[in-house]
Amino acid sequence: MSRLRLLDLVKPFLPILPEVEVPVQKVSYDEKLVWMVVSGLGFYVLNEIPLYGVKATTSYDPLFWLRPVLASTRGSVMELGIGPLVMAGFIVQLLGGAQVIDVNFDYRSDRQLYQSAQKLLAICLTFGQALALIFSGIYGSPSELGVGGIVLLTFQIVVGGLFVIYMDEILQKGYGYGTGVSFFTVLSVSQMSLWRLFSFSSETSERGKELVGAFTGMVHLLWTRRSFKNALMEAFFRTYLPNMFEFYATLGLFALMVYVQGMRIDIPIKSTRARTPASSYPIRLLYTGNTGLLFWTALVSNLVIFSHLLYSQFPDNLFVGLIGSWSVRPGTTNQVVAVSGLAYYLQPPLSVVQALWDPIKTVVYAAMVVIVCSVFSRSWAEHSGGSARDLAKAFKTQEIVIVGHRDVSIVRELKKVIPPAASIGGAVLGLLSVATSLVGVYTGTAVVIGTITVYNYFEILAQEGGVPGGFVPGAQ
Repeated sequence: MSRLRLLDLVKPFLPILPEVEVPVQKVSYDEKLVWMVVSGLGFYVLNEIPLYGVKATTSYDPLFWLRPVLASTRGSVMELGIGPLVMAGFIVQLLGGAQVIDVNFDYRSDRQLYQSAQKLLAICLTFGQALALIFSGIYGSPSELGVGGIVLLTFQIVVGGLFVIYMDEILQKGYGYGTGVSFFTVLSVSQMSLWRLFSFSSETSERGKELVGAFTGMVHLLWTRRSFKNALMEAFFRTYLPNMFEFYATLGLFALMVYVQGMRIDIPIKSTRARTPASSYPIRLLYTGNTGLLFWTALVSNLVIFSHLLYSQFPDNLFVGLIGSWSVRPGTTNQVVAVSGLAYYLQPPLSVVQALWDPIKTVVYAAMVVIVCSVFSRSWAEHSGGSARDLAKAFKTQEIVIVGHRDVSIVRELKKVIPPAASIGGAVLGLLSVATSLVGVYTGTAVVIGTITVYNYFEILAQEGGVPGGFVPGAQ
């Protein structure tokens, strides 16, 4: 009698979980671009569709500093963005790598069950997070919303989650380039960057009316202020609104990320099958790409939603206070921040002044980001098919050896490079994210992730012949 596998629990859900079929023939360059445009337009449209049935007059947002990475928009159908899908993917992938989930990818049925498990978990997380946001009161009091209102809001958020899940699957199956998660993150970062630079929206503060965009705000300040020097200083260092210092810091971060992305160690290899000159196999410093930061963001978003829900229901409970107490951020009307507890140390300093005002929080936050990114990146490399043993197995299958080493020593040689690259690369990404937060660019994490993703897209297009290979720095 065969034993019941954990993956077999997904089988009853297969009839109600549609699957995107792998294309039977190669999808052309133009067709892939069409799918990318369609998914991008769908993403933008859903981000602009407001949730129907919201009763709250003030739209509080505990996730405002995470939204650029989550590719989400407050109060829209895309309320949760890519968060549930990313978290589900990490959980299932790590369980599979640790062999908690018994899966054999040689069998099509197992591959289908594995992919369906990710989709099912992503849907469950979307449903759970939607209910958590609703019952935390950010759309209005649950009693005021009523059962019908709660069901309606949940349905809309789940629809947004389903769009992300299936567009990601369509792109991953070969109908587009990369993954939906990466593509939507790039779109979100691009939209955010342009809005923060050129927005004509205005806000009124104690200093008077100001334009939100950093560049448009600078032009407005230079035109309306009497003192040129004071206007320029305000344009570069104003708080609570995008400023020009943040813009130039973002440009510097982008250039630094392009440089770091090109850092690698070349391992000399040769084929034993054919008489060809020796070549090299690159092991990049950012061996696992942006997965460490994506995991950190997805993890923190879940903890933030959970903490805010508990505090909204039990504000006087001591245990809840230890997890996190929440309040409206000074100088804003809808940005909710943790002011104590664990959640307080999970959010970055949102300005230089805040970083200096509470150095203990700054140090704790920096240490957590760097350690989590480093440890997770190493674990991801080990359990996602990128370990030294996995690469050595691929070399053996293709009859490739490392120059100057015997077959039996390939794993040992790769272990000297891959685990350190994964750990150090994750730590470097964590440090860059923290550094940008310390200088007041709390969207720096989104820029780091977005730069890596754009770089990867250039490499994909170079392989497809869409851009010249020499245009990608560090590419062979």
